[in-house]
Amino acid sequence: MSAAPQQPIRILVIDDHTLFRRGLTALLARDPLLRVVGDAADAGEALRRAQDLQPDLILLDNHLPGVNGVDVLPALREAVPNVRVLMLTVSEDEQDLAAALRGGASGYLLKTIEGDALMVAIVRAMRGESVVAQEMTGKLVAAYRDAAAVSTPAGPVLPASKVAQLSPREQEILRGVARGASNKEIGRDLGIAETTVKIHVQHVLRKLDVSSRVQAAVIASEHGLV
Repeated sequence: MSAAPQQPIRILVIDDHTLFRRGLTALLARDPLLRVVGDAADAGEALRRAQDLQPDLILLDNHLPGVNGVDVLPALREAVPNVRVLMLTVSEDEQDLAAALRGGASGYLLKTIEGDALMVAIVRAMRGESVVAQEMTGKLVAAYRDAAAVSTPAGPVLPASKVAQLSPREQEILRGVARGASNKEIGRDLGIAETTVKIHVQHVLRKLDVSSRVQAAVIASEHGLV
């Protein structure tokens, strides 16, 4: 018996520029696993459409009429509890990055991203990975320190003993996470299977007492692993 076809990822695009929304919709239509089910130009419309459409993932610009996209994040996640939200913005400001992480975004991407890379990032986010633009990786530490309200069991500074608990292999895995590499990329670099990397990542997150790859990347930077 053949496997059931994979359901496409249902996406809501929120951006105040009509041409950008149309271009992004056309771009994503190239991938049969992605389907834009709607779009919105402002916060009010975004909340209504999110409630009605219940998308799997939202691409959210940070500059909306009269409000920042990061300020809409909590309401969007309340309207669609299981939704993944990826910021897609021109802002490279570390405060915007901090606000996005604090609001529960699954990633922070820049509009300079290549189309194929965006599609990969969407799939990674749906797998539960945190996706941050390479250009923003170096700002994670500053964002983490400034965003004191970020919810993390480990708090803003992790004791060195926690990092010392990691095995040499787990530290290699953590370095890959901090670079923003996917499990597949880390596996290729280390010559191990992607599934093995996934298990190592789970162990690393548990030992560090954090729940996301972004938090783990911050810790790696703070403790000189990158």
